[in-house]
This record gives sequence, C-alpha cells and structure tokens, in this order.
Amino acid sequence: MHASIRRDIALVAVLSVLLYGLFEFRSSITTQILQYPQRLKSSSSPVYTLEDATAEREDNEEVQAIGSYPASNPPAPHYHTSSSPSPKSRHRKIGKTASKLSAKELERLSVTRKFPITELIKHAPGFTILDNVYLCNGTLYIVRTDTFPSTFPDRRMMISSGASTSDDLPTRKPTDLNMQTINISEAVQMFGEQTFRMDGTTFMSYDNEQFFNQNSHFSSEILFSLWRTYASLDPRTTRAGQSSLSAPSRFIAPHVSSKAWRDAANMNQYVFHTAFPSTPLELNNTWNDRSEAARAFILDRLVLGDRIAAARGEDKDGWGTMLSQVEKIGGATKWWWEPVRKNVVGEALMLMTKQMRDEEEEKERGVVITYVSRQGWGRRMLKEEDHERLVAGLRGLGQKYGWEVNVVKMEDLKRQEQIALAARTTILMGVHGEGLTSLLWMKPDSKSTVMEFFAPEGISYDFHYPAKMLGIRYYGFWNDVTWTEPDVPRKTAFRHHGVPEGFHDNHIPLDADAVVRLCVERLIPPTDDKATPRR
Repeated sequence: MHASIRRDIALVAVLSVLLYGLFEFRSSITTQILQYPQRLKSSSSPVYTLEDATAEREDNEEVQAIGSYPASNPPAPHYHTSSSPSPKSRHRKIGKTASKLSAKELERLSVTRKFPITELIKHAPGFTILDNVYLCNGTLYIVRTDTFPSTFPDRRMMISSGASTSDDLPTRKPTDLNMQTINISEAVQMFGEQTFRMDGTTFMSYDNEQFFNQNSHFSSEILFSLWRTYASLDPRTTRAGQSSLSAPSRFIAPHVSSKAWRDAANMNQYVFHTAFPSTPLELNNTWNDRSEAARAFILDRLVLGDRIAAARGEDKDGWGTMLSQVEKIGGATKWWWEPVRKNVVGEALMLMTKQMRDEEEEKERGVVITYVSRQGWGRRMLKEEDHERLVAGLRGLGQKYGWEVNVVKMEDLKRQEQIALAARTTILMGVHGEGLTSLLWMKPDSKSTVMEFFAPEGISYDFHYPAKMLGIRYYGFWNDVTWTEPDVPRKTAFRHHGVPEGFHDNHIPLDADAVVRLCVERLIPPTDDKATPRR
C-alpha cells in the first residue's frame, strides 16, 4: 500500500514538471511573436515573407554586433561637463565595443538606417549641404568610414563657434563642441541604437543673433543665402516659381533668442512665415532642450549657413559679404528666388482689399519708379536741396512719359503695402538703408534697376549682391560718380574700407540730374520705338 502511494506521488510530480515545461514553452513563443510584430503584414494576411526573414536576420546580426537594451530599461545618458575635457564622453557606450566590430559589420552598419554615413552634396565657404548629419547634445557630427575624409572641406570653412563678429578671432574658431568628424565605430560607441531620424530638409543658420534683428540682414542675407544654397539642387526652377524642392521641414538658429530675431518693423517674422508657411522656427531654447535628450538625431538633409565661415573664403579682392561665397555654388537657374518671392508677394496681395488688389494689378502694367526717402530719419540723409531736386526731376519724368512715381517712407506703409509696391516697381532707389531690402520682391526683367546713394567713397554690398544675384541692374552713386558691374569698387581700395567718416552723414550730396538721366537711359533704350514722350 505504501508502495502504491509512493508511485502516485511520483506520477503527480512528473506530470507537474511536464505541464510547467509546456507552459514555459508557450510563453516563450508568445514573447518572440510580440518582439517581432513586423512578421504580421496585416490581420487579414499574416504571411511571414522572405523579406521578413531577412529583416529578422539583420536585426539579430545587429544585436550581436552592437548590443541591445530593453526599451523599458535604457541606459542612463552621460553629459559632458567642465571636468570632462573630451566632448565624446557625453555620449553613452553600447554593449559591444567598436574595436570588436569587423570590417564587414561596420560596412553593413553604414548602409542601414541607424548608421548611414554623412554625404557632402554641395559646398562653398560658409554654405554646405550635407545628408545624414548626426546631432547629439548640441554638437553636429559628420560620420564617415574614415575620420578625416579628403573629400570634405575643413571644418572652419563650414562652421564657426557662433560667436559675435566683434569677438576676438580665436573665439570664432569652431571646436569639437560645434562639429566633429567621426568614423562609424565611434558613432556606434557614442549613439548606440537610440537614434531618431528628423525627416526632410533642415535649414540652419549658425550666425550670432546680432544679425537677426535687422530685416536687411535676415531677409537679404541669411534667408536669401540659405535658399540660394538649397535652390542649387533644382536646375529646373521656372519663371513662374515652379520648383521640385519642398519647403524646409524646420529652420534652426541655435544662437538666437526669440526676442532677438524680431526686428523693429516686425518684418522678419512676416517674411519668414509667408515664405514658408509650414516651416517651424527653432531658436536657442528649442536647441537647448534637444541638446538635453538622451538620443542622437539624424538630420536627413542639412543646409548649413555661417557668415564667419564664409568670410574665411573671401576672394583676395575682399567683397566683404557672405553672398559673394554662396554665389559660387552652381546649379541654380536665374529664377531660383521666384518660389519664395511668389509666396511673399502673393500673401501681401491677399491681405489687401479687392479694390486695392485691382488697383495694384492695373498699375503693374506700366513703369513704376519708387524713391525710398530717408529725409527726417536722422541718419544717412541727402542734402535737403538735392532731395528736393531729385523729387522734382522724378515727378517731371512721370508727367512727361506717364510713368508712376512714388516718393515714400517705408515706415509709413504697412508691411503688405511695402511688398506689393516693390513687386510692381521697375526702378527702386534711395540712400543706403533698410528700405532697399524691398528689392527682394521686385520682378526681375531687362529694365529692373536699383540705384543706391552713398556718401563719397562710402560703399556697401548689402544690396549690390542681392540685386546682382536676382538679375536686377545695380548702380551706386557718389554724388555725380556712378558705377555698375563689372566696375564696382572694392572696399579694400580704401583706407577706411568703404566706411568714411561721413558715411552716416545727414547731408549726403547727390547729383539729382544724373539720377534722372540714368532713369531715362534704363527705361527708354535708344532703339526703343516707344520713346515718344506723352503729349
């Protein structure tokens, strides 16, 4: 009897062990299925395809190569502090060290979405288009198969420290905190699997905020140059503004505060949001927030601009403008700016009443001369008698030829009125100043002209270069001396570098008759049959 009881107990124990083993086996199968949901294409067709098998094999190889962390228990991030001199120490390391990775493993990692290598698409000093740029803890990383690729420009020709141009030269040089070039094995050590792809095109201006609070710098330099760099990727942009390029997915300005980027006339935000209605602006607060993230970000495509880096590439003649460098990037059509211009001008017209829009369209059919006056502004003004003589001469042209003549102070016009007026202006003129930024909205054609008045020997290329790049004829004036391409004076020819003592004078001389004669020459060529004055 006792033997029978012992057999029964042994049988129950064996059955218990078998049931426990079966339960564990089923749980393991369920866990594996949950770990690989990509096997199931849909609830209606749960087919495990060859593609799924390949993906699973690659996942397993990658886990073996670089290690894996459970999503519920990621490793704590490490940040660089003043006590740790190497910026690389900011980033966590992963399971398998890079030194143990084979050449084959590194090659495979470089073509996966997790560790694509960085590609150089376009470059001129200060302006660069890169694909697959890594961003981690506020540092941009170029990831290559070799650490110092000969095909890439020197770092200092792409980026600076973001310091002000008034700072000492050594403080402007980029450091490892701004940009680094690393190889794939180092990327594996730093970033692991915690990467996030930021899709689309990112515009990034690495300029200091001192250049954002004036519309002339923001619109006609920063925004203008970044779009020109990007437009080099589309050789088929049409006169109607049709382009294959999508709007930037984001615009990042790491060194600019939300207060600093707004100019006094609130034109910066108006131009930006009408040019790119769907593009968010990320300033230093967002940049700092992202820098504290535990993961690395991969920028699909980065269009990077930096004026200090551009200055390092200046020609020996020294134009002294960042636009002289971006112009070197080939590939853009003569209509490259039209997609932006159309958006901004179109929005300005939409904000007007129907009657005002009809009037604008009617006026657009004829010649329009717009003189942007600075009289009464208190800085950089014409001699009053020369101003009056110029106004009288221009109005005389209007009466003689039926041309529309506008003498305006831009601060007296609404933003949409300024843009709409510029859009139908044939000749725009004025003393060097913010108002001439409106040339960006002029329609370029054979008669489009900008005339800029300076104190004798004073010179700036702030508006000369945008006009040149847009196909608008530009003339500079020193009283009765006029110059244009290709005989534009170089700043380096003057001891004062183009900014003489009277540059900001309120009594700038101007030969008004010379300006009037030039208007006639530009608008009525000698062979023009329509040169007959209105009777």
